[in-house]
Amino acid sequence: MKETGTQQNKRKSVLAAFMVPHPPMIVPDIGRGSEAQIAETIRAYEKTAEEIASLAPETIVITSPHALMYADYFSISSGKNARGSFAAFGAGQVRFEENYDTELVDEICRLADACDFPAGILGDREKKLDHGTMVPLWFIRRVYGEGRIVRIGLSGLPLSDHYRLGMMIRDAAERLGRRIVFVASGDLSHKLQDYGPYGFAPEGPEYDARIMDVCGRAAFGELLEFDEAFCEKAAECGHRSFTIMAGALDGMAVKTEVLAHQDVTGVGYGVCSFYPESADDGRHFLADYLKKQRISMEEKCASADVFVQLARASLECYIKTGRMLSHPGHLPDELEKKRAGAFVSIHEHGRLRGCIGTIYPTEKTLADEIIQNAVSAASRDPRFAPIEEEELPYLEIHVDVMGEPEDISSEKELDVRRYGVIVSAGSRRGLLLPDLDGVDTVEQQVAIARQKAGIRAEEPVHLQRFEVIRHT
Repeated sequence: MKETGTQQNKRKSVLAAFMVPHPPMIVPDIGRGSEAQIAETIRAYEKTAEEIASLAPETIVITSPHALMYADYFSISSGKNARGSFAAFGAGQVRFEENYDTELVDEICRLADACDFPAGILGDREKKLDHGTMVPLWFIRRVYGEGRIVRIGLSGLPLSDHYRLGMMIRDAAERLGRRIVFVASGDLSHKLQDYGPYGFAPEGPEYDARIMDVCGRAAFGELLEFDEAFCEKAAECGHRSFTIMAGALDGMAVKTEVLAHQDVTGVGYGVCSFYPESADDGRHFLADYLKKQRISMEEKCASADVFVQLARASLECYIKTGRMLSHPGHLPDELEKKRAGAFVSIHEHGRLRGCIGTIYPTEKTLADEIIQNAVSAASRDPRFAPIEEEELPYLEIHVDVMGEPEDISSEKELDVRRYGVIVSAGSRRGLLLPDLDGVDTVEQQVAIARQKAGIRAEEPVHLQRFEVIRHT
């Protein structure tokens, strides 16, 4: 089949993409000989730099976990140029001065603004280049001195938004006719060996094996399916960077090569190359992922109990009409006649999107409690922007009905799976529900509750525990 003009531009705009690590020790002025233990990674990096030089891109787009990062916004570095050095690693003599592709930055920002996507140059406070950007440049600039750069930070937003940003970067390059190379900077797991700087976790080797397999097959849709709690336990720092890169290759057949994978320092370093070939309608991974998510949520909605159905109806009514749901009739007696505190938790694409609740009842019935708290979780959780109507098909909702809190004398009386905890110090009070993903120990549970309340670790606290009945 003959390619359309758009497909040809897509192939020409993104010349290639590379997944690379950023250990400062790989630079000889920093490693001072210790870099010899990752010689395989160095050889792969040198090959990558040579390939980039042979492509002669006009612009090198670099995504870095160590660029400015916000929970709900992608920061794109602004200005005409930036400087940096490895002074923080004892090698201030290794310096960089890079020019930004301001036209491409402006076009990415314009596309983001047009669809109200949270990316741009707002809040760009850190002007110096970070080491996640400079390590790749150290190799590239030894063999290729041309080309401007675009530097982009990651965010705490869902992986699907990272993929969407990659698609937007590619679209911006196409519109300008810009020939770009994409460099996804990021280490793999930091918990691969007991002797490593971050210790060992079983999720570490599992993550490395899985990510190298996925990238070795260019099975980019699977990047979106990594569980956030699993990634956190593996202590990886590159997954979001790789996912943005994957978005830039959406809809394209890709020739991939694994150039290296090492874990001798306790941290995983992976190097892969990706060359787009022809258009491939079977590789629109974000669209496929969102379709699967919608079907999954529809199935969960159909099997949800009346508590969750009530919460969903409440937030949908408010988001669509701006009005509170009228109290429905013919509800079970527990909802109509009982009074209790309740928490409504909302997740989207596996990430918390809102959670608001009451420890003690504040409404006439439990049904009213759920109706009010569902709206609050969707629109008044200060940690998140209000939920928009287009998000509704992807929301997973849980309702936790509170049991009566009871005083306890020590953390020994807690169990993270069975009990939630309330910590109090004067008027400050923090609560954490039981059986949460990523909270595996009592120490973690209490520490998070302290943090939520602004209570320091050394301050004495009053402890309470409670049970919940969880509805899904």
